[in-house]
Amino acid sequence: MKLGFIGTGKITSSVITGICSSKISYKKILISKRNKGISQSLVKKFKKVAIAKDNQEIVNSCDWIFLSVTPSVGEKIIKDLKFKSNQTIISFISTINLAQLKKTIKVKAKIVRAIPLPPISLKKGPIPICPPNKKVKEFFNKIGTTVEIKNEKSSINFWSISGMMAPFYEMLRVLTDWLVKRGVKRDNAKKYVTSLFLALSEYAVVNSKKDLKFLVKESQTPNGLNEQGVKELTKSGFYKKLEKALNGLHKRLDK
Repeated sequence: MKLGFIGTGKITSSVITGICSSKISYKKILISKRNKGISQSLVKKFKKVAIAKDNQEIVNSCDWIFLSVTPSVGEKIIKDLKFKSNQTIISFISTINLAQLKKTIKVKAKIVRAIPLPPISLKKGPIPICPPNKKVKEFFNKIGTTVEIKNEKSSINFWSISGMMAPFYEMLRVLTDWLVKRGVKRDNAKKYVTSLFLALSEYAVVNSKKDLKFLVKESQTPNGLNEQGVKELTKSGFYKKLEKALNGLHKRLDK
């Protein structure tokens, strides 16, 4: 099986890194040269990765095509590409839905939308796919955890949550800088903050059968630091603003 990636940004780099360090069987990975730095870095790092002369060569040569460009770029280039009906096309594009993809691609190929995130390079994290597809599910299960979604409207909810990745890292940055301002060495501050939130996330996964309210309650003691932290953030409207931000992302996607 030959894999082709149109678009070579951070997500493409992460997915290919995950693939190349997994047990996925493939003959070759052909990538576009749009991002020269990333594409050349991938070629140097992995023997089976090569750069195509243009996007049509990727379509002509590969069995599975991954669309990993921005929505604006996707709208410009996809309509001019000549796909084959026996191909599987996997789109990472957030704001172009299945109906639009089918209309633009023209041929009756298998089209699946997926939401991989950078941790896929470590073979970790969820990958929602819509609609369900057995082969695509098996593929992504080797580099993460596939979540199949039947209703595309429902998939928008997952796309919205994926927009919280940068805000999460921004929170880690703020906490790290707070420690640094108080005299903690940056390396120690970053190590403490990232290790803490990694441990909290892993603990939540292990206890995933319990309602998250249980963990919120369990992590507090009367008049303790965590109780104060939750109360102050709630009073400031932090969690309501978080939900408002998610609603804004959902509105953008729900077109």
